[in-house]
Order: sequence, then C-alpha cells, then structure tokens
Amino acid sequence: MSELESLIEASAAGNRAAFSALYDAAAPQLFGLALRILKRRDWAEDVLQEALISAWRNAGEYRRELGSGKAWLTVILRNRALDRLRRESTARLEPSGDALPEVEDPSPSALDLTISGEAGRRLTACLEQLEEVQKRAILLAYFDGLTHEELAARIASPLGTVKSWIRRGLQRLKGCLES
Repeated sequence: MSELESLIEASAAGNRAAFSALYDAAAPQLFGLALRILKRRDWAEDVLQEALISAWRNAGEYRRELGSGKAWLTVILRNRALDRLRRESTARLEPSGDALPEVEDPSPSALDLTISGEAGRRLTACLEQLEEVQKRAILLAYFDGLTHEELAARIASPLGTVKSWIRRGLQRLKGCLES
C-alpha cells in the first residue's frame, strides 16, 4: 500500500496528523494540476482547498481496490476545477488582473506525474492499445482538464461522438488495467 493510501485511510479514522501529512504530500502536485486546468492562481488555490476539504470529509469512501490514492485525489481535484470553470463561464466574469499569462510551464505535466512508476508504465501500455482518437480524447479530458464541450470544439467533432470515444476508451482502459 502506498503512503498516500495509508494517509487517506488514517484520515478516514479522524487522524488529523495523517491528514496534515497527506496535505503536505499531495498538495504540490494537485496545485500544479489545478493551475494547468484553471490558468489562474487564485482559482487554483481555492479549488485545491475545496478538493482537500472534500477528501478529508469523504476519506471513508476511498477504496484502494478501485484505484490509487493519487488517482482518487486527482479525480476530486479535477471535478472541483471543472465545476469552477463551469460556474465562472456561466457567470461570464471577466478575468481579473491576477490571470496568469500564457507561459510554457517547465514543471512535469499531470500525465508525466501519473505515468511514473509501475502503475504508470501499465497505464502507458494500455493507452497505446487504444484507437488514436480515444487516446487523444482521454488525454485532453483527464490530463489537460478539458470539458467534453471544449474537447468537441477543439477537435471539431460532435459532442456525442466525443463522449462515446471517452466512454469506450475508458472501458477498454479499465479492462486492460484489470487484466
């Protein structure tokens, strides 16, 4: 069992020291992912805080047989970040002065961080077995944080088609990773 998984399980039991250690271990990578998705430091900080509070409150729901602790935390953060983008898009707010300029980020991408280690090598091998459109759609959605609508616009394909590619691709990935 990985350190993150142990810390999540200890947090589920109400161990505040374990949650503090979990925060210290996971926050830097999660913040980097939030920043990549949201492109604004203030939003990324808020979403990171929301995601980790959610992880604390829902730690008892984590099941290591369903995935790694890192993946569980990443999904929580990604969902919070996409919710934030939807809220801001709906509200039609203008970016404030603290919007980040478009600069190439030298830090490892979410994909690079995810594919380190044995589990990452398995994921990479399984991704290579997917059709190219499925692979690209999954990578853009899960590692670049694009919503289905943004993804459909970017690759100029119908929304339903994009959703089908992702769904079928994730089913194939699951099957491959479980074998």
